[in-house]
Amino acid sequence: MTASHSDSLVVLFGATAGAYGAKLGSDERELILLVWQVVDLRSKKVGTLHKSLVKADNLDLSDQCREVSGLTPEGLGKAEPLDRVLQQFSQLVSSDLKVLGRSSYTLCSDGQLLIRQVLHPETSKKNFLLSDCFYSFYDLRKEFHTCYPSSAAVKDQTIKTMAEYLGLGTDEAEEDFGVWQVKTMVAIIFSMLSEDHVFTEPETVKYKYETGPCSKSETVDSETVIRARGLPWQSSDQDIARFFKGLNIAKGGVALCLNSQGRRNGEALVRFVNSEQRDLALERHKHHMGSRYIEVYKATGEEFLKIAGGTSNEVAQFLSKENQVIIRMRGLPFTATQEDVLGFLGQECPVTGGKEGLLFVKYPDGRPTGDAFVLFSCEEYAQNALKKHKEILGKRYIELFRSTAAEVQQVLNRYMSTPLIPTLPTPIIPVIPSPYTIATGSIRDCVRLRGLPYTAGIDDILEFMGDATGDIKPHGVHMVLNQQGRPSGDAFIQMKSADKAFMVAQKCHKKMMKDRYVEVFQCSGEEMNFVLMGGTLNRSGLSPPPCKLPCLSPPAYAAFQTAAVIPAEAAALYQPQALLPTTRTPQASAAAPPAVTYYPAQAAQLYMNYTAYYPSPPVSPTTVGYIAAPPGAVAAAATATHTPILPQPGALVRMQGLPYNTGMKEILSFFQGYQYAPDDYNGLIQLSDQARSVLQAPKEWVCL
Repeated sequence: MTASHSDSLVVLFGATAGAYGAKLGSDERELILLVWQVVDLRSKKVGTLHKSLVKADNLDLSDQCREVSGLTPEGLGKAEPLDRVLQQFSQLVSSDLKVLGRSSYTLCSDGQLLIRQVLHPETSKKNFLLSDCFYSFYDLRKEFHTCYPSSAAVKDQTIKTMAEYLGLGTDEAEEDFGVWQVKTMVAIIFSMLSEDHVFTEPETVKYKYETGPCSKSETVDSETVIRARGLPWQSSDQDIARFFKGLNIAKGGVALCLNSQGRRNGEALVRFVNSEQRDLALERHKHHMGSRYIEVYKATGEEFLKIAGGTSNEVAQFLSKENQVIIRMRGLPFTATQEDVLGFLGQECPVTGGKEGLLFVKYPDGRPTGDAFVLFSCEEYAQNALKKHKEILGKRYIELFRSTAAEVQQVLNRYMSTPLIPTLPTPIIPVIPSPYTIATGSIRDCVRLRGLPYTAGIDDILEFMGDATGDIKPHGVHMVLNQQGRPSGDAFIQMKSADKAFMVAQKCHKKMMKDRYVEVFQCSGEEMNFVLMGGTLNRSGLSPPPCKLPCLSPPAYAAFQTAAVIPAEAAALYQPQALLPTTRTPQASAAAPPAVTYYPAQAAQLYMNYTAYYPSPPVSPTTVGYIAAPPGAVAAAATATHTPILPQPGALVRMQGLPYNTGMKEILSFFQGYQYAPDDYNGLIQLSDQARSVLQAPKEWVCL
């Protein structure tokens, strides 16, 4: 039994098979040693000192562990597993308390790492519960600093420095590893008691993660937020809370991030109750969730509010019921009603509050999006609902996923903040001497590097190329990124001639870069362009990128000629047609200068079409910036480059899913009340006959 004001302490010390001291638990190694002793705070008596070895699943001890502890795999192989040791711990503590005539106790450890970073994460992974005593403990370092304010800072304290401050003996060689530590901790506690120190405010570990809404008006300390990356797409807020087991996450502090399509992108922002908990969370960088390692980085309060914050009263009311399990339904028929959804879920998974436990996601004009969120009062009902994943409602199958309060906010914010007809922002001029072009054609004057280390940069590639670096065209190194904006392991290099490309491919093929060999192939500018635009190049030939497919854009959509960058906030509002480069017309000069692309500059940027083009030195990606241009400068730039610019305000709007018998009259009626340009496509964007045929197809229309 434990109590808030216990009359006894159980001094606890432990060690893992890996790191020791300030890095305890940071390497995910298992516990191999527990040493403890009961201390009666009133009579200042002690119980029996107990030392127990723990058999780990992996008995491979680190060099530091062998040196410090003196333990061997052979000795640990005869020990009991952790669950048995913890059972013995509870039994022996209860027995010692009876001898001392006490009934309640609280743990006391040297710092927080043993409890928060070792015991809680390991027992969570091994799927057994810790007893209540491990959810409340005293941090001896904090208590010591409170008793002796002139001592070193808490983060710099160790058992040895605290003993030296008090003038206690510090010869560790006299005792076994773990025994000296516990005896010294007991002596430190007795010294603190002689100074009338009282143990009153223990550290606590939350039993479970609490869900709840977050308002954009809240103030979130940036020192309490982290970003977790690499999460399985099906992971929920409870899974993330379990990954950080032992650390206290703020209420509603898990925000799963969504991509532009409203699907989870494998990242989450997590807010902790204080900076100390956040710092401990950063030590779990590259710890594992199942078979995947999770990257943990610092984040800001602004980033968290952007994802988790909301202003809708409807959402706040929906999320006001605390400790509910949230399920997201996707793919609902647009005609589905609350009764239809309740009937689909059935009696085996009743919704909290009936219709009040349903939240349909709608566009600003009230049209349904096909998404809805449902509240369930317990895990059992939520599991029953998840069993209906991909069952049929009407004529559509319905997807069901676990969700979070932050995801509700994100989805509602995305749909409710999207204007019906977006407009293009103020044009701006890029601060670069002149836009460089990506090579095209069938001449095989390029090389493809495949299998690059993910940490490789421009400098690594230039070093890898060796003497051939001088044969690279200016701005001729192109790093290929995947859809998440991370290195894909591929790069393309434009050489000065096909002969140079052939020599490089022969010389550098399967040459080592760091710890990996890199394959080098000769290719053409056309093949390079396809891959840079999102297509694939393999033994089967070329597969066109998504932007070249007829169902997504007109066939006249060519590779853009500049390293175009658009802001992340605006990217979702622009359809590809709004960014079409001009196509050549009979009147255009064959030697017309390259088009200048005008896009706004933002701190957060989104690279078009899956790839980013990194120019080779001396131009660095960090030196490319954008500044706003006055209207006169914009007009002059447009005249000088013969590039038509869309009038301001104005935008291209693409309509999909129209009935096949829809005519121009129905479309104009649909946009009644809005201003639209005359039916003259040449006035703004020059279109080829092939592109015009696509624009005038009865299935899809582009209105100006």
